[in-house]
Amino acid sequence: MDFGSYKYREDIEKALKSFLPDKLTADWAEKAIGKAKWRQDTEALTKTISEPVWDFLARGGKRWRPVLMLICCEIVGGKPSTILPFTVIPELIHNGTLIVDDIEDNSDLRRGKPVLHKIFGVDIAVNAGNAIYFLPYIAIQNSDLPETTKQRAYEVISTQLLKCHFGQAIDIWWHSGKSERIPSEEEYLQMCANKSGSLACMAAKLGALLGSGSEKQMEALGKFGETVGVVFQIQDDILNISEHESIGKKLGDDIKEGKRTLLVIHALNAAGEAQKTRLFEILNMHTKDDKLLKEAIAIIKSHNSIEYAKKTATRLVQEAWEGAEAALPDSEAKNQLKELSQLLLSRSV
Repeated sequence: MDFGSYKYREDIEKALKSFLPDKLTADWAEKAIGKAKWRQDTEALTKTISEPVWDFLARGGKRWRPVLMLICCEIVGGKPSTILPFTVIPELIHNGTLIVDDIEDNSDLRRGKPVLHKIFGVDIAVNAGNAIYFLPYIAIQNSDLPETTKQRAYEVISTQLLKCHFGQAIDIWWHSGKSERIPSEEEYLQMCANKSGSLACMAAKLGALLGSGSEKQMEALGKFGETVGVVFQIQDDILNISEHESIGKKLGDDIKEGKRTLLVIHALNAAGEAQKTRLFEILNMHTKDDKLLKEAIAIIKSHNSIEYAKKTATRLVQEAWEGAEAALPDSEAKNQLKELSQLLLSRSV
């Protein structure tokens, strides 16, 4: 199994295209927000929502959250093919967070291309990113799901989206350099659980809910999804200081942004006073100077912080799987879930 060959991968793309067409019409707008009292400017909607969002979506992405959602549906006895229209929910929300995150971090590249606000402007990017936080509610609103299922889905989405913003708030505070202390490893993992784990948790819970799983199964899969999201973030942090740019961002972007990653936290705790002071200094500069970025990376690597982060991620996946396994019936889908977690753990892009 891999992200690109998963049997429903093409169907996930079709669901996205069907949900958010290239050209937005009056009929589409009416289904989204209700009948216009006067007249919608659909050209403006296309140019400021559909075009920028599709510029972003067309760059690729692993679509692993929709895949996770479909696997969780199948694990609890549901039919993944019947919930494909709902896979747009975690994918669009995830991309909305990236669009806004790039503005907050003053990033230059995303998936190998200039960030969206450098192409379309900050105003359009902010609005488009925020719009696709809310667009996915339409998939539920216009469905024939039972009202109780709709309400539960709304609760799952809103809770996890709020957690995501809490995680981003903490991350912003840390990398702004306004906090002089070193965050603890536990605080870092909780920040990741909020920021990165929330959307994976959302995908897993929605898959179980729409597959008619029990609350116990929803919670077990949600917890596992949350941990998978944390591990994905740790691996992203590792790749960002590795000797390639295959993740579509510049080498050392996390250093430039002053990120307090697990690698940075480990290095700060392991370093002597001089190296600790210097690493803090470079992080708080928010510099683009390659020499300084490489100096910071060298400090991190000198304390085997990459190896530590890899071991931590491996341990987290193992512990999460042990917690989920007992609550889930044996099946091919269950095997796929474990395989997906290992794929995210070992990825090089």
